Amino acid sequence: MALKRCENGHYFDPAKHPACPTCTIRQEIAAPPSSEGPGSDPQIRRVEGGTGRAAQMARAPVDAGRTQRRVRTQSGIDPVVGWLVCVAGPETGNDYRLHAEKNFIGRGETMDVRIASDNTISRENHAALSFDPKKECFRLLPGDGRGLVYLNGEEVVAPEVLNAGDRIELGDTVLLFVPLCGPDFRWPVAETGAT
Repeated sequence: MALKRCENGHYFDPAKHPACPTCTIRQEIAAPPSSEGPGSDPQIRRVEGGTGRAAQMARAPVDAGRTQRRVRTQSGIDPVVGWLVCVAGPETGNDYRLHAEKNFIGRGETMDVRIASDNTISRENHAALSFDPKKECFRLLPGDGRGLVYLNGEEVVAPEVLNAGDRIELGDTVLLFVPLCGPDFRWPVAETGAT
């Protein structure tokens, strides 16, 4: 895969994008709202990507084959419910947004929490972290990859409840867990009209 650099210094894969997606996204966001703007186009959806989990806008079919999170379908948004902060490893200082339901962790581009710089982490599903909005509970689950996952120094072999300040080790990376949602705070869910 040969990456191309745009005039603004962003790298992108020309096999996937005809032009720099970052520049295109910024132009769409900066454009004044209109009846034909990003907010009214059903072909535009929010996606997460890149180190630091910056929100981006991208054109895609409304049903691109991916299962949508239940929270998003009820409220129209996919709010952050917590963060992982890299405190040791190749991406020290980066943060990763967590959303309701399962967040898959790995090096691959399709991962919800992408730690691309640590080659000791499996590309796909090294681990998963879930937030259950009904029980207001976070859990860490071992993944399908070869590598082990540790929670506060102990190997994770079954789902484990996460608490604020817990440390998750994957490969050469240590992540600090910072919850937002829980007993003291939760996002309001839009009314569905059902009784």
